Amino acid sequence: MEIKPLKKVTLTEQVMEQIANMVTSGSLKPGDKLPNEREMAQSFHVTRSRVREALRALSLIGMIEIKPGDGSFVSKENKIPKEVVTWIYRSEINKHDEVYAARNLIETEVYLTCFDNKTDEVLEQINNYVKILLEIDIAETSAEDFCQLISEIDLYIGDNCGNSVYSKLMQILVLIRKESSLKVLSLESSKSSAILYRTRILNSFNQDKRAVLEKQLHDFFKSSIKEISIH
Repeated sequence: MEIKPLKKVTLTEQVMEQIANMVTSGSLKPGDKLPNEREMAQSFHVTRSRVREALRALSLIGMIEIKPGDGSFVSKENKIPKEVVTWIYRSEINKHDEVYAARNLIETEVYLTCFDNKTDEVLEQINNYVKILLEIDIAETSAEDFCQLISEIDLYIGDNCGNSVYSKLMQILVLIRKESSLKVLSLESSKSSAILYRTRILNSFNQDKRAVLEKQLHDFFKSSIKEISIH
């Protein structure tokens, strides 16, 4: 029998488990509104990004529902045992090769679909993200903050691609890729590389030819697999 080393339980997983326990025990009932991210972060003694990540994970498996501008609510129909919640989250995050393959396939399609459906408003926001990326002080920006910005950009692209299924898939990938992304982005050279390729991809939205974006996405993922292999 092969026994693998036990994995440490992350802060995000601990937040997920506590919320899931409150839901399955009946402390939080279907339709109940959860406290806002700031209040929960203070209660759990973690950062808001940890709470946000936990809520996103729970929403993806249907335990809670996130309503933009209104808050997070316990789903009215939920039959997932609390023991299953962390297993679903953890079982995928260490399959780096499979995660990369899924990213290459899905993120490429999401970006291309967003390009096909771009509006002036979307272009304006994308160009704002380019400015933000170019103004980053790599030495002073933590891997956590940098990863959060990249995730925000990808989620924006997903939300504005015109396909709700693609948007949900992007949310899932952003969630399960975080561990490997943080490891890679701990190096300044990796942040520099990410800024270079990301700005090229985003700037491609200003072009008329879809093939320009396709090439930039191909180059980005070709570079990304090298970074993953090294780390």
